[in-house]
Amino acid sequence: MPHKFKGSFNIPVDNIFAAPLFSKDILKNNVCQEDTIVVSPDVGGVVRARALAKMLHLDIAIVDKRRPAPNVAKVMNIIGDVEGKHCILVDDIVDTAGTICGAADALMECGARKVTAYATHGVLSGPAAERITASKMHEMVITDSITQPQTILDNDKVRIMSIGSLMGEAILRIYDGRSISSLYS
Repeated sequence: MPHKFKGSFNIPVDNIFAAPLFSKDILKNNVCQEDTIVVSPDVGGVVRARALAKMLHLDIAIVDKRRPAPNVAKVMNIIGDVEGKHCILVDDIVDTAGTICGAADALMECGARKVTAYATHGVLSGPAAERITASKMHEMVITDSITQPQTILDNDKVRIMSIGSLMGEAILRIYDGRSISSLYS
């Protein structure tokens, strides 16, 4: 949960990050190789990308973009070496998929071998399904935190993973008075 929302509640809240699920999935699918790099699709997501990269012992790159209007992103520059690498884009929320698809296409244009995206919340509204299909992205992995329409369920590039085990473990830790932050180490 972004900091701006934490003050909206009069009860304690915990931000549950999907990074442990993503890192397990990346390792399980043998995606994490020496030619793999974690990429933030924008400067605002660097902390999230760095956390996942730390779990996987990988380097990071950043897509520097400008947003001239809401839901419109223009990719400007790739910070980091992505040539010949499998890029793992990581984001918290993907709405219309303009930013993530633009980032994937820019990475491929800069010589990336393959791009896989991981996003915690796939809002995937409006033109998202078409953008994902048309993009140079190999796969987009989202959690089941949001129920998806049939256009997303039928999209061969989208894979949905359950967030249930992570939420269950977080609830159990809260109930037992144990640390939530240790989920991420």
